[in-house]
Amino acid sequence: MTKKRLTKYDTHVEPRLIEIEGWARDGLIDEQIAKNLGIAYSTFREYKNKHPALSAALKKGKEVVDRQVENALLKRALGYEYEEVKTYVEIDGHGREKKRKEITKKIIAPDTTAQIFWLKNRKPHEWRDKRDVEHSGSVDTGLNKLDSILEQLKEN
Repeated sequence: MTKKRLTKYDTHVEPRLIEIEGWARDGLIDEQIAKNLGIAYSTFREYKNKHPALSAALKKGKEVVDRQVENALLKRALGYEYEEVKTYVEIDGHGREKKRKEITKKIIAPDTTAQIFWLKNRKPHEWRDKRDVEHSGSVDTGLNKLDSILEQLKEN
């Protein structure tokens, strides 16, 4: 019976799939994950194509952080309110500490840059910078008139 020759996938990647998922969730890009695993990025890409378990771990990890970023972007685009709590320690007339909380309502205005980014990505046909304009007919560049003048000069 022949033994299967172990690859770097078997030794460096497969035993660390949970860790890989965590790195993806933490926002590491594939190149960084490959470096953490001690393998070349080209090898990592090859393993992603060959091994569904690796692709699944990366996808699962990235989905979580992608959702968090989407939610944060939407929140920033729309603006939001929050309560800021500050705690102060004061000494009363008898030398005793007395804690006092101050709660302030804060308002974060909608961010137009976040709105533009959101709309350009969610509704690209309506919000892209480049517009496709269709033109029919001819464009007079002035060359026709110049050709006419040159013809008249040749005749004279």
